Amino acid sequence: MSELTEQIILALNEKAIPEKAAFFPKFFKAFPGGYGEGDLFLGVKVPVQRKIAKQFYNEISLNELSELVKNPYHEVRLTGLLALVYRYEKCKKEDLKKELADFYLAHLDFVNNWDLVDTSCHPILGDFYWKREKDLFYELADSSHLWRQRIAMISSYYWIKRGDFKDALALAEKLKNHDHDLIHKAVGWMLREIGNRDFEMELKFLKKHYHTMPRTALRYAIEKFPEDLRQDFLKGIV
Repeated sequence: MSELTEQIILALNEKAIPEKAAFFPKFFKAFPGGYGEGDLFLGVKVPVQRKIAKQFYNEISLNELSELVKNPYHEVRLTGLLALVYRYEKCKKEDLKKELADFYLAHLDFVNNWDLVDTSCHPILGDFYWKREKDLFYELADSSHLWRQRIAMISSYYWIKRGDFKDALALAEKLKNHDHDLIHKAVGWMLREIGNRDFEMELKFLKKHYHTMPRTALRYAIEKFPEDLRQDFLKGIV
């Protein structure tokens, strides 16, 4: 482990809150049988992690970033991913963006909880692949791996924010009947984001699929609908 990596981990440990360290395993389902089973926590708040990541993201090497992202402690991994996002967002050259996107893809095994996914995938993979072929995301959606499937869906947030809904809708259709509520929530969230920008587009999708969608996905998708229309969807009378 490099000296800089050790300094970063020490800085995180100095900001650890024991009560948070006790609470986070429950919150992130790190107990036996939970989706985060085996994860370890220091008890550091996210704003602190962001501050630390901003202090070193420009100077840290990819080897050192890899050490962070592979760390067994959740907050160390998230701090490494935040640093990767900050560096990516400052990149102007496509070859450097590709290097960082490839780095991210090489470390998918360590992007292994919903906050790690949601913080990192759309600003990196969403950006890099916006104007490129999207085959990668359909492969991830078909992978039968929870976090890769969530990465596929949440990466589309970048395209949605730019008014590009085609692949987001296709991925939502592919994943809408998944058996895990974290995918139901991701699908519903992205549909809601589409609706925030094009209500008729979301409405058209839901009219076609809402009878077969999991209740959680539907509730997320229609959260901001007019109350009478929301109730009609919930009652199945649209």
